[in-house]
Amino acid sequence: MSRGTGGAAHGRAVRLGFEYDISMNIQKEDSIPLGLTELRVSPTGAGTNSWGAHGGADPGKLPAFNALMNAGISLFDTAEIYTRGASERTIGHCIRAGDRTPVVLTKFFPLPWRWRKQDLRGALHASLERLGLSRVDVYLLHFPWPPVALESWADALAEAVHAGLARAVGISNCNAEQTRRAHAALAARGVSLACNEVELSLLKRGALSSGLLSLCRELGVTVIAYRPLAMGMLTGKYSVKNPPKGARAALFSRRYLARIQPLLSSLARIGENRGAKTPSQVAINWVMCKGSIPIPGVKDLGQALQNAGALGWRLSEEEVSELEAAAP
Repeated sequence: MSRGTGGAAHGRAVRLGFEYDISMNIQKEDSIPLGLTELRVSPTGAGTNSWGAHGGADPGKLPAFNALMNAGISLFDTAEIYTRGASERTIGHCIRAGDRTPVVLTKFFPLPWRWRKQDLRGALHASLERLGLSRVDVYLLHFPWPPVALESWADALAEAVHAGLARAVGISNCNAEQTRRAHAALAARGVSLACNEVELSLLKRGALSSGLLSLCRELGVTVIAYRPLAMGMLTGKYSVKNPPKGARAALFSRRYLARIQPLLSSLARIGENRGAKTPSQVAINWVMCKGSIPIPGVKDLGQALQNAGALGWRLSEEEVSELEAAAP
């Protein structure tokens, strides 16, 4: 199987203190349907909210892009607000520089001045220009905005599909009640609600406890999970002796890191028993076991290859239960 570019990164690599053989950790999987649409996507995707440089495309992301595509990861998640449009420009550059086109998902941000349905279409046209595409695969409402009825935005999304500007549409950061409303509003226009993108990880399981995942399963709506690694807390990189720095230091104290240590130990032990899988790969696989599509962020080639190692296998029910019991 082709592995993209990256030189020595194709043999053995050391990432986040865990040594693994990349050639043994990357296995392709068949694509899966996105909701009830005809669109098929990879079981895990790539988050690109950090892609872009100085407001423009970053050609340096091409090796990571190629490695993801070669590993069978074809879903790329972006948004107009990611790096002020530079993420979309970078994906567009990678598409033009390569020989394959991924499934591209981007989002409309309704704040602070957008009130009308035509604002969504205008934003979509701007995103398509940055991406260099005539049609986007999936277009999402990034956040529900109470001053504007969710049904109004759903109507605008349906118009985008009917106009041939998007193959499928969805929502993001919507709870169960909002999901049901968006689903009904789109259905009234003959359009399927393809997905709801929400935060989901072993440390953020609100989508499970609230019944959102079970509702989406009932409606045929795919859940796309952002932050499946809980902002890096599930990678094994951080510990009480090595806490995060910067903004994350205020969110994840040493006390918190001590609380999640049993979970980190379980991730590492299960990974070792699974043939040298890393904690990151186990944590991503847990999200997949929940019937959701994780979209871990990818900053470079190493992270692209690391995330690809979550494909081609599944945790057992006993392993899933162990991880959830260990999670605070």
